[in-house]
Amino acid sequence: MKKILIIRFSSIGDIVLTTPVIRCAKKQLNGTEVHFVTKEAFKSVLIHNPNIDKLYTFKEDVSELYDQLKAENYDVLIDLHKNLRSLRLKQKLKVKSFSFNKLNIQKFLAVKLKQINKLPDIHIVDRYFETIAPIDVTNDSKGLDYFIHENEKVDVASLLPFNSQKKFIALVVGGSYYTKKIPLNKLAEICNTVKLPIIVLGGKEDKPIADELQKQFPQIVNVCGQYSINQSASIIEQCEWVITSDTGLMHIASAYDKKIVSVWGNTIPEFGMAPYLPNSENKILEVKGLYCRPCSKLGYKRCPQKHFRCMNDIDLSVIKDLK
Repeated sequence: MKKILIIRFSSIGDIVLTTPVIRCAKKQLNGTEVHFVTKEAFKSVLIHNPNIDKLYTFKEDVSELYDQLKAENYDVLIDLHKNLRSLRLKQKLKVKSFSFNKLNIQKFLAVKLKQINKLPDIHIVDRYFETIAPIDVTNDSKGLDYFIHENEKVDVASLLPFNSQKKFIALVVGGSYYTKKIPLNKLAEICNTVKLPIIVLGGKEDKPIADELQKQFPQIVNVCGQYSINQSASIIEQCEWVITSDTGLMHIASAYDKKIVSVWGNTIPEFGMAPYLPNSENKILEVKGLYCRPCSKLGYKRCPQKHFRCMNDIDLSVIKDLK
């Protein structure tokens, strides 16, 4: 093979989870060019990845790239997204392809009937490798990758109080859906419990809740909305612990082999998206046996049951020992 194209349009965490496939394909398919196509909004996640020979991005629809991609004359397409857009792309390029099994039926049974035992006990990364097994690419078990440029690195020492310890906790307050985010009352409990300094991370949309948290705990360092995703990754690279819900920054933390406390709301680790090759000190916090959980494979703008017990009932006592 001369060229392969890997397809994953979104989002941050899902793209980070494809990085072992990118690396292993580049290393094991001697001389093969590895190309990748994703949305423009997520370009920064892969722009510095040395295992990608060419990165294609689109703003609104992948059809913007049809002519360019067709001209590449790919030998194989690796579809790690598998939706209608990737199907149209495969039909347009008319190249041999291998498509990821999204386990939609099993996830439907878990959400609607709570039949979690129908989900295979295998991480999504390993299922990605099942997808590319026919081209003889195997998992090297070296985990996830995340690359940033030198000028994107953040001087954390300038953010922390002058007399603080070198160690600190990165607290992620963002998330793609409300029902995946740690609510303010639980964020406050975290800030009131941990002993290490805290840097709060999130996007511009998360700034109101981070500002409210800072009113209660003036000692925290609130940088929500101030940094790019790669600058936030730089902060995570330097922290001791990451406390986060099911987010893209959780997977970036895994790429840096960080100690992670992952807090799970309406989604469940059994969907195959828990931290990959976790640090031995990692902790997964969730409310097991809740009658309404999981309520979605993605999330909602508000709790469908209006009680949000999947987050509000979580026991955070283990975080008092983080050091």
